[in-house]
Amino acid sequence: MPRRNLHVLWLAAVISLACYVKVDRQGRMFVFALNEVEDRYLEKIDRQDLFEGAMEGMMSRLDDYSAFISPNTYQELEQTLNQEFGGVGIQILLDPDTKQLTVANPLVGSPAYEAGVRAGDRILRIDGESTQGLSLEDAAGRMRGKPGEAVTLTVLHPDESEPLDMEVVRAIIQEDAVLGDTRNADGSWNYFLEGYDKLAYLRINTFGEKTAEELGRVLEELDNAGLKGLIIDLRNDPGGLLGAAVEVCNLFVKSGVIVSTRGRDGRVRRAVDAKGTAPFTTLPIAVLVNQYSASASEIVAACLQDHGRAVIVGERTYGKGTVQEIIELEGEQGAIKLTTSSYWRPSGQNIHRTKDANESDAWGVSPSPGYEVKVQDEELADLVRWRLNRDLYRRDAVLEADGTEPQEDGLEKDPQLMRAIQWFRDNYSTQST
Repeated sequence: MPRRNLHVLWLAAVISLACYVKVDRQGRMFVFALNEVEDRYLEKIDRQDLFEGAMEGMMSRLDDYSAFISPNTYQELEQTLNQEFGGVGIQILLDPDTKQLTVANPLVGSPAYEAGVRAGDRILRIDGESTQGLSLEDAAGRMRGKPGEAVTLTVLHPDESEPLDMEVVRAIIQEDAVLGDTRNADGSWNYFLEGYDKLAYLRINTFGEKTAEELGRVLEELDNAGLKGLIIDLRNDPGGLLGAAVEVCNLFVKSGVIVSTRGRDGRVRRAVDAKGTAPFTTLPIAVLVNQYSASASEIVAACLQDHGRAVIVGERTYGKGTVQEIIELEGEQGAIKLTTSSYWRPSGQNIHRTKDANESDAWGVSPSPGYEVKVQDEELADLVRWRLNRDLYRRDAVLEADGTEPQEDGLEKDPQLMRAIQWFRDNYSTQST
């Protein structure tokens, strides 16, 4: 072997050894500290708790979206993204006035629905423990569990003075990702806006594994019913799976780049092109966004805007344009959520709002010219309450002659939605009837 090659091999070996010693030394230091805390700390502490604390500390040094996911939380995350979990089948909220846990809507056919839980019920106790002071996440966690196991809910119906104990047997719950405007008499969603000629309104509240499939099915049904225009509401949507956002765009965009990702070196890692099979390439679309529209919802809004497929109405989006990969740890020790790249629009603009970005910089998704409609915080709270009330399904409600439920306030309560409707009025034949 030539002497020059021997020198190269020797140098490579030295470098490898130096790296090994460095990593090994840090690893030994970590194990030493772990053992010292476990053996000598004043109070007995679980080694698993120490491990999880160390992982949380390491990931917290990165960015707001990288994190350690404990084994229990990882299981809940998978259920959320799958839009399927063991539970009782109710949507809950905290009453803005009383702060009591309240049923927004029992899902039709769910265990809670069959047990007689109603919209507007106050949930006072879960398995005998008071719900006062519980967060929505804690309350939902207590009601979720293995299918087939029972949970006792102590509820107070709005029209009664004495609470009732209801034993509800958990089942697999499939949560809708695509919502409409109001409920029909059978509890299903009514997607067409009342008073407008075949103008549909769809809300996407998460981008999970079944979102695109569910959206495609709803659109096909609406198309068969004479669909003329579509409003997609992405307000307050925190995002979800990149693949789900891409598949949603594939319903409306036939060619070109949907989204690209870039690594820390600024180079394109992956450019995702449209499949070329979009069934709704000519359907007029308005997309509603606000400052809480993030991640996957921004990808969809940016794609439809850059391809000229939709007018964007509302407020500038959040600017969360980074990709997090879920990396499972060995031994079912949970996972780490690690930021590995950033999202870029079809136009080549970065979606992500960096730490040093200001309002004049290009990030997020801004409304189309002339279609910015700002909503102040106090107005937003009122708007959320109006929407929650509009979403309620009241099984025993007195219905209107057309089979729909009476509404206290009409669509004019929502200025951003009304601006989207005005766009259809100005540009298409959709008129108030």
